[in-house]
Amino acid sequence: QVQLVESGGGLVQAGDSLRLSCVASGRAFSSYHMGWFRQAPGKEREFVAAINWRGDSTYYADSVKGRFTISRDNARNTVYLQMNSLKPEDTAVYYCAAAQSWTSWTPREKDGYNYWGQGTQVTVSS
Repeated sequence: QVQLVESGGGLVQAGDSLRLSCVASGRAFSSYHMGWFRQAPGKEREFVAAINWRGDSTYYADSVKGRFTISRDNARNTVYLQMNSLKPEDTAVYYCAAAQSWTSWTPREKDGYNYWGQGTQVTVSS
């Protein structure tokens, strides 16, 4: 089992920055690929960013490419999402997710993730 706890969300203005953190406990964090997803009211949960277990491959949704950066610190069991130039359309609950590295993984597919956090709210005002 892996437990994931997100933090760092909040209310900001358009153009501001936030850094989300997700701390993992349980089985070896470095054995998992990690992803960030988000869900706005009335919408499907969508892919935002992902990073492989080694931290040397990253993936982004087109809507956040160039503004968001995913990173991980395996020594701290933590994955980060640095969000810059935030827009009102980035408003959503942001979820951290973990995928087993020893099975097939499609970074952008939420069904490929085994564990999920409870989410943290990000609200961007215009």
